[in-house]
Amino acid sequence: MSHQPNLFSSNAPHGSTEPAPKPGPQLIENQHRTPVWLRRIDLFLRVIVRLYLGLLVVALPWTHLWDENHLFSLVPQIAWLTANGAVRGIVSGLGLLNIWIAVSDAIEYREP
Repeated sequence: MSHQPNLFSSNAPHGSTEPAPKPGPQLIENQHRTPVWLRRIDLFLRVIVRLYLGLLVVALPWTHLWDENHLFSLVPQIAWLTANGAVRGIVSGLGLLNIWIAVSDAIEYREP
């Protein structure tokens, strides 16, 4: 076992006990910086998808597609539950929340 390297030094470290200085945030930020156009496209796609899904979820519970859904008709308990106005309101509320998140993302976007 004499060919294995010594992983733990028996000598005590000399000098200060403070760790070596880390590279500043500016250096790390410049290494992993994404282009502005890519961030803008990402924001645009996220906002458009959230708006579309939010509008769909707001309107869908109040259409005939909700009432005539084959998946809901397979289980009568689910069909009764989904026909309830409170459940439709909760689903529509989730759609409004999704729209609100999309609009707030679009408004609060700042260029770095």
